[in-house]
Amino acid sequence: MNNLTSIIIFGLLMSIASLSGRIIMFFRKQTQTILLLPLIAFSAGSLIGGAFFLMIPAGLHSFDNIKTFFLYLIAGFSLFFILEQFLHVHHCKKAESDCRKPMSYLILIGGGLHTLVGGISIAGLFIIDFRIGFLAWLGAVFHEIPRGFGDFAVLVHSGWEKKRALLYNFFSSLTFLIGGLITYFISSKIDISFLIPFAAGNFIYIGATDLIPEVNKHTTLKNNVIHFLFFAIGIFLMFALSYGHNH
Repeated sequence: MNNLTSIIIFGLLMSIASLSGRIIMFFRKQTQTILLLPLIAFSAGSLIGGAFFLMIPAGLHSFDNIKTFFLYLIAGFSLFFILEQFLHVHHCKKAESDCRKPMSYLILIGGGLHTLVGGISIAGLFIIDFRIGFLAWLGAVFHEIPRGFGDFAVLVHSGWEKKRALLYNFFSSLTFLIGGLITYFISSKIDISFLIPFAAGNFIYIGATDLIPEVNKHTTLKNNVIHFLFFAIGIFLMFALSYGHNH
């Protein structure tokens, strides 16, 4: 499978995966809560684990200057911080959302930019090393399911019909493929090795500042233990998957 084929196939699969998060919307609210928060914790663990056990060790081998490597990592982290600050987009993870109609369009714009950057970064990983790209893509899928549910919930609670919300969310998720194609066509002209630390910075930001705060809002010991266990499972999964690559 060549790079272009991989980018197209996995880009389309990401868009399909984003739709799977909407399935939770049709469950009872109690079931949504039971399923969603552990899934968010697992997603946070898989993203952070992927960054520290997969991307950072692999990327360090491509850089002679370690400081340059970490500058790109900080750039990847900072870009998502800027996107959320200036678009004022918060990816609501709960069915009960205070977001209103004007915010619904920002959710689509912010979500589209979010997946565009993800597509650019992960396509670069596919081109550099297919296995790194696949594992990073897998971590992104784990994130896309709860994010997709949250965005869909915001649109529905803003008054959108479910079919329309589903269609527009799908179009928004296609920016992942667009980002991947952009990377493919520029990869022959510039060195894209910087996308490894850049993607690691993306993953750390999303996991640590977007997802973990969602599961830290609950005070019961039982919930805290469950959420931490799912977080740890996500980290361990990425450690196990990356172990063979780094050794």
